[in-house]
Amino acid sequence: MTTHILITGASRGIGAAIAEALTTGATKVVALSSADGDLTDPATPDRLWQASLDRLDGRIDVLVNNAGICEDSPLGDPDADWLASWNRTMQVNLTASAQLCRRAVLHWQARQSAGRIVNIASRAAYRGDSPAHWHYAASKSGMVAMTKTIARGYAKDGILAFAICPGFTMTGMAEEYLAGRGGEQLLAEIPLGRVAMPDEVGEMARWCALDAPAAMTGAVLDVNGASYVR
Repeated sequence: MTTHILITGASRGIGAAIAEALTTGATKVVALSSADGDLTDPATPDRLWQASLDRLDGRIDVLVNNAGICEDSPLGDPDADWLASWNRTMQVNLTASAQLCRRAVLHWQARQSAGRIVNIASRAAYRGDSPAHWHYAASKSGMVAMTKTIARGYAKDGILAFAICPGFTMTGMAEEYLAGRGGEQLLAEIPLGRVAMPDEVGEMARWCALDAPAAMTGAVLDVNGASYVR
């Protein structure tokens, strides 16, 4: 049977690599981007779920939450700006993912079917981030905790959940940073000597979505070149 997959944040970088890795003759994929809807709007995730369900013939087997934002929010910003950035980041990175996870779990329970969730979190969930990114680290830590909770709560129903925590990955933002003055310092922190490639994260997501053993549910997988180990 064809596996039906919904991926968010799939227009570029890690998301595009995940979509490519999961697009096979045995899958049917809906790869969403920001053009499909603004996740800062709390009504968008439910609308996207229903629209994707319609495109996938009423059945979704795998949900991959990759959509996210990472914007600077310096501590000294005006109060209203700092709080707005915090709320926007939480809505896109965590709340929208939670809404989609909820829809997925309810969908599988109603169908009495198995399903898999793959949440793309971040190394920041465990080691923290820069002083301008409290919100980003907190949102990704919340995503990891949510993934573990889903795994613990619904494994008995055949609903599995995994989280992947990339460090710096070779996307457009990382390329600019590496080419600048901070590149040498960044690489010095990575024992592997390079940042991860999007296709490496894509392969991990593909494995979790399709092949990872059920007993692995709740696992959090790192892909950061040993720049942070736990």
